[in-house]
Amino acid sequence: MKSRIAIWAILGALVVVAWSNYISETLSNPLGRGGSGRILIHLTCPISLASHHPQGFYFVLIANAATYALAGIVVEIMRRHYHIRSNPNLN
Repeated sequence: MKSRIAIWAILGALVVVAWSNYISETLSNPLGRGGSGRILIHLTCPISLASHHPQGFYFVLIANAATYALAGIVVEIMRRHYHIRSNPNLN
């Protein structure tokens, strides 16, 4: 279970790196027209990029990794709970 949570945290960090690279490569209009890019950022980086204040890259990286790790903990606990309930021979 620890390795799966670590994978969730790494995925959160990779999301921040991908958004950072995308925004730096498309300087003229990084988030598209109509706010569709901003919606994607708010969905994939809910805590760290939802603020309207400038934040450092490493802070966003750590905050998003922690957010994804927390989400991974919740998903893994629920997955384990429902897996044990559906298969009573594992008790």
